[in-house]
Amino acid sequence: MRSILVGGFVSFLISIFGTPLAIRALTKRGIGQEIRADGPTSHHSKRGTPTMGGLLIIGATIIGFAIALLADFIAHKLGVVTESRGPSAGALLLLGLCVALGALGFVDDYIKVRRQRSLGLDTKAKLIAQLLIAVTFAGLALRLKNDKGVTPETILSFPRGSWALPLGVVGFVLLVYVIVTAASNAVNLTDGLDGLATGTSVMVLISYTLIGFWQFRHACMGAETVRCYTIRGDELDLALIAFSAAGACFGFLWWNGSPARIFMGDTGSLSLGGLIAGLAILTRTELLLIVLAGLFVIITLSVIIQVAVFKLTKRRVFRMAPLQHHFELAGWGEVTIVIRFWILAGIGVAAGLGLFYYDFLVGKGM
Repeated sequence: MRSILVGGFVSFLISIFGTPLAIRALTKRGIGQEIRADGPTSHHSKRGTPTMGGLLIIGATIIGFAIALLADFIAHKLGVVTESRGPSAGALLLLGLCVALGALGFVDDYIKVRRQRSLGLDTKAKLIAQLLIAVTFAGLALRLKNDKGVTPETILSFPRGSWALPLGVVGFVLLVYVIVTAASNAVNLTDGLDGLATGTSVMVLISYTLIGFWQFRHACMGAETVRCYTIRGDELDLALIAFSAAGACFGFLWWNGSPARIFMGDTGSLSLGGLIAGLAILTRTELLLIVLAGLFVIITLSVIIQVAVFKLTKRRVFRMAPLQHHFELAGWGEVTIVIRFWILAGIGVAAGLGLFYYDFLVGKGM
């Protein structure tokens, strides 16, 4: 638990004090946000606000994780703790997913800034890139082994082994693709109001901190029993990364809240979505993610519904999609929308953690 707190605190400090430096550097280079022409008119004043702040979130997360492990190593050398550990394969794989999707988002942001337009990569190119990243992640995840040489199970569970659907290798890869693509695009769609995606991500990441740590502390010892988890050994690292990312987002939120002085851009939204997806897959809580990330799901569904209904009837269900812009056009203030959506996000996280704990009480070893 000590290393988790260290990682989150270091990431928070780097983010909250490093963001002003990033704002100045991005402003100096003219790296500003482009605004969609058909969006709410109130957003036009945001044009030119520094973007690509996701680079700082990614960097703070990685540094916080690394310093936490270094602190453990030093404490071990000083005799404060009995053992130290290096980064697990699962942790490196999760960070790799985050960085890869962040790189994709960076390319998208760069095209927007370079060509001074609100659209970056075309949809087909982005989906192909997400496919390659997701399949690579799935393939490597299938090769992960715990200290007993056991590879991950190709199952779909809610939220653990008390209910599981066998998928097979092909089914598992398809599942990973769907989750990674859906989660990264969902955070991207939510990132439309100052602080909305950042604050929501903090809540979801903290929930995965608790889930990863809980699985680590309730590992099955020897034979599997009721109320325990068969773990690979990377759950503590997953919790550490989740809390480091939460700390980075929390510090960034200081500057990203209304009126935002910097945006995370696709660099941040795609990387955070990928990180959340990876946490769900590696902790085997894929279906639970639907509840934990309920706000992201609702906002994504609003876009799907809007597009589907318009294609069928040429009529719109919402004034504008994603959903947050519908309420803007209905006359709600930006801060009001963000706070109320945060409340909805908090309800989803609380419900998801409640389901997770309930399943722990009644479920079998996973």
